[in-house]
Amino acid sequence: MKKQLLLPLFLFASFISFSQGITTEKETTSSEEIVYKRDIAKNELSIGTLNLVAFGALDVAYERIITPNSSWAIEAFVLALDRDNEDIGDAFNKDVSLTGKYKYFFGDRTAWGFYVNGLAMISSGKYSEYNEYFVDDIYYSNREKISYTDFALGFGLGGKFVGKQGFFLDLSTGIGRNLFNDNSPVVVGQFNVNLGFRF
Repeated sequence: MKKQLLLPLFLFASFISFSQGITTEKETTSSEEIVYKRDIAKNELSIGTLNLVAFGALDVAYERIITPNSSWAIEAFVLALDRDNEDIGDAFNKDVSLTGKYKYFFGDRTAWGFYVNGLAMISSGKYSEYNEYFVDDIYYSNREKISYTDFALGFGLGGKFVGKQGFFLDLSTGIGRNLFNDNSPVVVGQFNVNLGFRF
Protein backbone atom coordinates (compact mmCIF):
# COMPACT_ATOMS: atom_id res chain seq x y z
CA MET A 1 0.00 0.00 0.00
CA LYS A 2 2.85 2.39 0.87
CA LYS A 3 4.45 1.86 -2.55
CA GLN A 4 1.13 2.55 -4.25
CA LEU A 5 0.86 5.92 -2.53
CA LEU A 6 4.32 7.10 -3.62
CA LEU A 7 3.29 8.01 -7.19
CA PRO A 8 0.45 10.39 -6.18
CA LEU A 9 2.67 11.98 -3.51
CA PHE A 10 5.48 12.45 -6.05
CA LEU A 11 3.04 14.02 -8.54
CA PHE A 12 1.72 16.31 -5.80
CA ALA A 13 5.21 17.48 -4.81
CA SER A 14 6.17 18.06 -8.45
CA PHE A 15 3.04 20.06 -9.15
CA ILE A 16 3.46 22.20 -6.00
CA SER A 17 7.00 23.02 -7.12
CA PHE A 18 5.68 23.93 -10.55
CA SER A 19 2.87 26.08 -9.18
CA GLN A 20 5.26 28.07 -6.97
CA GLY A 21 7.02 29.22 -10.10
CA ILE A 22 3.85 30.77 -11.50
CA THR A 23 3.67 34.51 -10.95
CA THR A 24 0.73 36.05 -9.15
CA GLU A 25 0.43 38.89 -11.67
CA LYS A 26 -0.50 38.59 -15.34
CA GLU A 27 2.54 39.20 -17.52
CA THR A 28 2.57 42.24 -19.78
CA THR A 29 4.60 42.92 -22.89
CA SER A 30 4.66 46.33 -24.51
CA SER A 31 1.58 47.40 -22.49
CA GLU A 32 -0.42 44.48 -23.91
CA GLU A 33 -1.87 42.06 -21.38
CA ILE A 34 -1.41 38.33 -21.98
CA VAL A 35 -4.51 36.27 -21.22
CA TYR A 36 -3.86 32.65 -20.28
CA LYS A 37 -6.15 29.72 -21.02
CA ARG A 38 -6.65 29.10 -17.28
CA ASP A 39 -8.26 32.55 -16.93
CA ILE A 40 -10.84 32.27 -19.74
CA ALA A 41 -11.65 28.54 -20.12
CA LYS A 42 -14.81 27.33 -18.38
CA ASN A 43 -14.72 23.49 -18.59
CA GLU A 44 -12.53 20.94 -16.83
CA LEU A 45 -12.00 17.19 -17.08
CA SER A 46 -9.94 15.27 -14.52
CA ILE A 47 -9.15 11.79 -13.25
CA GLY A 48 -8.63 10.71 -9.64
CA THR A 49 -5.06 9.41 -9.70
CA LEU A 50 -4.91 8.30 -6.06
CA ASN A 51 -8.00 6.10 -6.36
CA LEU A 52 -6.77 4.70 -9.69
CA VAL A 53 -3.26 3.81 -8.50
CA ALA A 54 -3.98 2.72 -4.93
CA PHE A 55 -7.34 0.99 -5.32
CA GLY A 56 -7.92 0.35 -9.02
CA ALA A 57 -10.98 2.60 -8.99
CA LEU A 58 -11.99 4.68 -11.99
CA ASP A 59 -12.82 8.15 -10.68
CA VAL A 60 -13.52 10.85 -13.29
CA ALA A 61 -14.91 14.36 -12.93
CA TYR A 62 -16.34 17.15 -15.09
CA GLU A 63 -16.42 20.69 -13.71
CA ARG A 64 -18.01 23.85 -15.10
CA ILE A 65 -16.87 27.29 -13.93
CA ILE A 66 -19.84 29.56 -13.22
CA THR A 67 -18.08 32.69 -11.94
CA PRO A 68 -14.42 33.40 -11.11
CA ASN A 69 -15.16 32.21 -7.55
CA SER A 70 -17.63 29.36 -8.08
CA SER A 71 -18.19 26.16 -10.05
CA TRP A 72 -20.28 23.02 -10.09
CA ALA A 73 -18.90 19.53 -10.66
CA ILE A 74 -20.09 15.98 -11.19
CA GLU A 75 -17.92 12.99 -10.27
CA ALA A 76 -18.41 9.34 -11.27
CA PHE A 77 -16.73 6.55 -9.31
CA VAL A 78 -16.53 2.83 -10.21
CA LEU A 79 -14.58 0.35 -8.09
CA ALA A 80 -12.88 -2.06 -10.49
CA LEU A 81 -11.32 -4.41 -7.93
CA ASP A 82 -13.02 -7.55 -6.66
CA ARG A 83 -13.02 -6.85 -2.94
CA ASP A 84 -13.18 -10.56 -2.10
CA ASN A 85 -9.75 -11.02 -3.64
CA GLU A 86 -8.08 -7.73 -2.73
CA ASP A 87 -7.09 -6.47 0.70
CA ILE A 88 -8.20 -2.85 0.67
CA GLY A 89 -9.74 -2.86 4.12
CA ASP A 90 -12.65 -0.51 4.66
CA ALA A 91 -11.32 2.11 2.23
CA PHE A 92 -14.41 1.71 0.04
CA ASN A 93 -17.80 0.36 0.99
CA LYS A 94 -19.22 1.60 -2.31
CA ASP A 95 -18.99 -0.04 -5.70
CA VAL A 96 -20.35 2.93 -7.68
CA SER A 97 -21.25 6.50 -6.86
CA LEU A 98 -22.30 9.72 -8.53
CA THR A 99 -21.48 12.95 -6.69
CA GLY A 100 -22.55 16.52 -7.41
CA LYS A 101 -20.63 19.43 -5.90
CA TYR A 102 -20.89 23.19 -5.68
CA LYS A 103 -17.50 24.80 -4.99
CA TYR A 104 -16.71 28.30 -3.74
CA PHE A 105 -13.12 29.53 -4.24
CA PHE A 106 -11.30 32.12 -2.13
CA GLY A 107 -8.40 32.80 -4.53
CA ASP A 108 -7.84 35.88 -6.73
CA ARG A 109 -7.73 33.93 -10.00
CA THR A 110 -10.51 32.08 -11.80
CA ALA A 111 -11.45 28.90 -9.85
CA TRP A 112 -8.05 28.76 -8.18
CA GLY A 113 -6.75 28.17 -4.67
CA PHE A 114 -8.51 27.14 -1.47
CA TYR A 115 -12.20 26.25 -1.72
CA VAL A 116 -15.11 24.82 0.24
CA ASN A 117 -17.88 22.73 -1.29
CA GLY A 118 -21.26 21.20 -0.61
CA LEU A 119 -21.83 17.69 -1.94
CA ALA A 120 -24.69 15.32 -2.70
CA MET A 121 -23.85 11.66 -3.39
CA ILE A 122 -25.85 8.65 -4.47
CA SER A 123 -23.90 5.44 -3.88
CA SER A 124 -24.39 1.71 -4.09
CA GLY A 125 -22.32 -1.17 -2.81
CA LYS A 126 -21.93 -3.80 -0.11
CA TYR A 127 -21.53 -2.79 3.51
CA SER A 128 -19.78 -5.28 5.76
CA GLU A 129 -21.53 -5.55 9.13
CA TYR A 130 -19.88 -7.27 12.10
CA ASN A 131 -22.24 -9.44 14.20
CA GLU A 132 -21.65 -10.99 17.63
CA TYR A 133 -24.05 -13.33 19.38
CA PHE A 134 -24.34 -16.22 21.87
CA VAL A 135 -26.06 -19.57 21.32
CA ASP A 136 -26.18 -21.92 24.33
CA ASP A 137 -23.45 -19.87 26.03
CA ILE A 138 -21.17 -20.25 22.99
CA TYR A 139 -19.83 -17.04 21.46
CA TYR A 140 -20.13 -16.59 17.67
CA SER A 141 -19.10 -13.75 15.39
CA ASN A 142 -19.25 -13.16 11.66
CA ARG A 143 -19.17 -10.50 8.99
CA GLU A 144 -22.23 -10.17 6.81
CA LYS A 145 -22.13 -8.23 3.54
CA ILE A 146 -25.35 -6.34 2.88
CA SER A 147 -26.11 -4.60 -0.43
CA TYR A 148 -27.32 -1.01 -0.21
CA THR A 149 -28.15 2.09 -2.22
CA ASP A 150 -28.38 5.44 -0.44
CA PHE A 151 -28.23 9.21 -0.79
CA ALA A 152 -25.86 11.39 1.25
CA LEU A 153 -25.41 15.11 1.86
CA GLY A 154 -22.19 16.64 3.13
CA PHE A 155 -19.41 19.16 2.69
CA GLY A 156 -15.72 19.29 1.88
CA LEU A 157 -12.70 21.48 1.30
CA GLY A 158 -9.76 21.49 -1.03
CA GLY A 159 -7.26 23.39 -3.11
CA LYS A 160 -6.81 23.71 -6.86
CA PHE A 161 -3.61 24.80 -8.62
CA VAL A 162 -3.85 25.64 -12.32
CA GLY A 163 -0.98 26.12 -14.79
CA LYS A 164 -1.04 28.83 -17.47
CA GLN A 165 -2.08 26.44 -20.24
CA GLY A 166 -4.82 24.75 -18.23
CA PHE A 167 -3.28 21.69 -16.58
CA PHE A 168 -4.22 21.46 -12.91
CA LEU A 169 -3.97 19.56 -9.64
CA ASP A 170 -7.04 19.42 -7.40
CA LEU A 171 -6.66 18.09 -3.84
CA SER A 172 -9.85 17.65 -1.85
CA THR A 173 -11.49 15.81 1.02
CA GLY A 174 -15.10 15.58 2.06
CA ILE A 175 -17.53 13.86 4.38
CA GLY A 176 -21.24 13.18 4.15
CA ARG A 177 -24.03 11.32 5.91
CA ASN A 178 -26.27 8.71 4.30
CA LEU A 179 -29.91 9.54 4.94
CA PHE A 180 -32.32 6.76 3.99
CA ASN A 181 -31.06 3.17 4.19
CA ASP A 182 -30.43 1.38 7.51
CA ASN A 183 -28.11 -1.09 5.74
CA SER A 184 -25.74 1.58 4.40
CA PRO A 185 -22.66 3.06 6.10
CA VAL A 186 -23.68 6.02 8.26
CA VAL A 187 -20.83 8.19 6.98
CA VAL A 188 -19.31 8.42 3.50
CA GLY A 189 -15.93 9.98 2.87
CA GLN A 190 -13.89 11.26 -0.05
CA PHE A 191 -10.20 11.90 -0.54
CA ASN A 192 -9.33 12.99 -4.07
CA VAL A 193 -6.06 13.74 -5.85
CA ASN A 194 -7.20 14.75 -9.33
CA LEU A 195 -5.08 15.66 -12.32
CA GLY A 196 -6.87 17.36 -15.18
CA PHE A 197 -7.11 19.96 -17.91
CA ARG A 198 -9.12 23.18 -18.20
CA PHE A 199 -10.42 23.91 -21.70
